[in-house]
Amino acid sequence: MFAALGEALVDLIEHPDGRYEPCLGGSVCNFTRAVARQGLPIRYLNPLSTDTFGERFVQGLRDDGVAIDPPWRSHLPTSLAVVSLGEQGVPQYVFHREAVADRDGSLDELLQRLPEAVQALHVGGLALMPPDEQRALAVIAATRARGGLVSVDANLRMVVAGSDPLRQMAYRQAVQWALAQADVVKLSDEDVAALGWHLDANDDRSLRAVAHRLLDGWQPEGHRASLVALTLGGEGAALVTAQHLVRLPVRAGIHVVDTVGAGDCFQAGLLAWLHHAGQLRATALQALGPRELTDALQHAMAAAALNVQRQGCQPPSWLETRAFVDQPVR
Repeated sequence: MFAALGEALVDLIEHPDGRYEPCLGGSVCNFTRAVARQGLPIRYLNPLSTDTFGERFVQGLRDDGVAIDPPWRSHLPTSLAVVSLGEQGVPQYVFHREAVADRDGSLDELLQRLPEAVQALHVGGLALMPPDEQRALAVIAATRARGGLVSVDANLRMVVAGSDPLRQMAYRQAVQWALAQADVVKLSDEDVAALGWHLDANDDRSLRAVAHRLLDGWQPEGHRASLVALTLGGEGAALVTAQHLVRLPVRAGIHVVDTVGAGDCFQAGLLAWLHHAGQLRATALQALGPRELTDALQHAMAAAALNVQRQGCQPPSWLETRAFVDQPVR
């Protein structure tokens, strides 16, 4: 059983005519739905609101096969993100996150919902914003104690931290703490910039330098990541282990509607491929060769590519993704 800890929020997506369409979203909730559609058992850990949007979340997660029963409900409202689409469909966010449902509840309640036989926990995004990161780090520790792996998608949204430099610094530090506990890490080129690290997407040495910040561990005696995924926008994506780097370009012929949820579908596709291939163990991840890394990256990028051709986050199934991978490129 997989588990996911983080935000479930409604994206109010702007249309060219000025209308706003509400779409169920939130990075971690998107990931949860995407994993379930890839055919893996997963439990969403956070509470959902009793408001109308919360009811839609409960039904939508059930429809996708996510383990939420009995649902954990909060009387606080669902959090919101107002999404304005910029050039090439890239979303720009304004968040409303105070006193909201997915931040409700105690650590003890979260730990009670964490599966005893958890295979992997995924966390990231707004769950790492102080002071919430303390709960996230405690759930990560509990996952490790139960023998599970940890997946972290940094997915920094600096706008949530506001303009206070101290708050921004605390957010970056919290994300780095979580990354230092991860087995599988996903960083976008925007995440790398927000962390203050240098990345040249066209230079493999630069990609390795960023990845080895995590693969080598923050301290000699500390935990080390086994696999780092770097998503590079129009330059494609890469997977890096201590021994190997593979990268692939963006597939030709992709018509981008918007990129909402693309990274979440990428990470879900990556973990799904690793699970189906029997490679979702720390020792197996460290031993992945170029062929396996290429196959995993193709599947992850295919899941993201299918999603970006749809409005909002609409994750593909495992069979859809495999069929897309097998299609000849025109």
